[in-house]
Amino acid sequence: GKVAVLRIAAGKANALNESLLVSLNRILENINQSDERALVVTGEAGFFSAGFNLVELSQLDWPAMERFIRLFDKTMLRLYTMPMPVIAAINGHAIAGGCIIALQTDYRMMADSNGKIGLNETQLGLGLPKQVVEVLRATVPIGSVFPIALEGRLFSPHEAQEVGLIHNVVSPDALESRAVAKAQELANLPAAGYVHVKSTLQRPILNAIETDAETAIDGWLDTWFSNDAQTKIKAAVQRLSR
Repeated sequence: GKVAVLRIAAGKANALNESLLVSLNRILENINQSDERALVVTGEAGFFSAGFNLVELSQLDWPAMERFIRLFDKTMLRLYTMPMPVIAAINGHAIAGGCIIALQTDYRMMADSNGKIGLNETQLGLGLPKQVVEVLRATVPIGSVFPIALEGRLFSPHEAQEVGLIHNVVSPDALESRAVAKAQELANLPAAGYVHVKSTLQRPILNAIETDAETAIDGWLDTWFSNDAQTKIKAAVQRLSR
């Protein structure tokens, strides 16, 4: 119908690397230029996305990692500002970068399964990109910011609903159909009004993201290349490589 379904299918755990982000940018641009009126984003094989591909990214030096995080920020902003309703059908684990993708959407539903969702960056000694902080601040109740952002907890679907990361929990078998139905419902609203209200709500958030953006990128890179983070990243890579 009027709904595009974008399925992340990027190999083991749908981990995020440069080629995936380039493809995602291209696909989002194509959807923007199409007649589609709404978008559903989902994953496959028990993973929405497990976040950054640490095996690949751990090999990058500062300039290469800077290019990657700039591409990541650009891609997340493009998804966040899509001029249409965007629904996340979180079919499984949505960790770190996977949770960030989900946060860029207008409405989030998650399968009632053993999947976990959360921003566990502080557990790895990492900071959060400024874009993520500002979107999170505008998305979840203020009391939820501490366990999500500072403690870096991972939440079950029902716990995620309680802290405001997702809107509802649905049966795994019904997840995609429910997400498409919600997208169709929103697509039936007059598009001009929906897009105007969405962009108006986002404007102060985008303004906050742009403030001191360059300093914020350098600050995040400082955490990536810190001794604590590099030690934990290397340990994670060893576990993933077994």
